[in-house]
Amino acid sequence: MLTKDEVIEVSKQVFDPEIPVNIWDLGLIYEIELQPESESLEIKMTLTAEKCPAAQSLPASLRSKLLQTGRVKEVEIEIVFEPRWTPERISDEGRKKLGFDLGAGPMTAP
Repeated sequence: MLTKDEVIEVSKQVFDPEIPVNIWDLGLIYEIELQPESESLEIKMTLTAEKCPAAQSLPASLRSKLLQTGRVKEVEIEIVFEPRWTPERISDEGRKKLGFDLGAGPMTAP
């Protein structure tokens, strides 16, 4: 069975095709629940916008990568929009990749 940290590492391999930052560092994953007895996990995630063109591909890619580890039998991913995603959810690493000035306050572009 995967650990929560391993799920996070796998999620860092999935990228929004329009943004050069992985879905973890974008702050798209809200919740990870491990179910060791059934070797399954449940993930609640969001999208940067409700009409995101990657609405189907992002969860499918994450599910596929998690299953490919061979350490989980089932992956359920629920797309939620509460709370709404905002740019403040982007990690410091994600902000660096996007070129935001971390010393100038919240999400200040260069």
